[in-house]
Amino acid sequence: MFKRIASVVTLIIATMTFSLQAHADHHGMKKDIVDVAVANGSFTTLVAAVKAAGLVDTLKGDGPFTVFAPTDEAFAKLPEGTVEMLLMPENKDKLVAVLTYHVVSGKVMAADVVKIDSAKTVQGGMLAVSTSGDTVMINNAKVVAADVKASNGVIHVVDTVLLPK
Repeated sequence: MFKRIASVVTLIIATMTFSLQAHADHHGMKKDIVDVAVANGSFTTLVAAVKAAGLVDTLKGDGPFTVFAPTDEAFAKLPEGTVEMLLMPENKDKLVAVLTYHVVSGKVMAADVVKIDSAKTVQGGMLAVSTSGDTVMINNAKVVAADVKASNGVIHVVDTVLLPK
């Protein structure tokens, strides 16, 4: 009888563990920042730029990182030819500077963002942070989705590419 109860308890625990793991996988907790961006489908330009800049391994690293991720539409708003110019091998340093300007060390959730007025980027520059009602602005970019969780940080989706000064 004891063995039977132990087997049932073991089965229940195994089922619960699998269920929690499936839940975590479904909510991006097993995907790093790059994997979440790839899976989303709205960041093909950003992902291509991260690959061209050689930053994939960095953004798959332990982190934690906060990424203000511009959508494909945000990249499309840049002057014609800008993305193509940045993706050229001879402009890799410029591309790295632009991309790392979108990254802040640490995990800064939306609740934290509204308490600050600036943030230092991995690139070394400062981002201006402002709020007005439900609207959060990072420099001149509006945060259109916040707290997209990844295993090594968080993504906040922005509607404009941030350019270092």
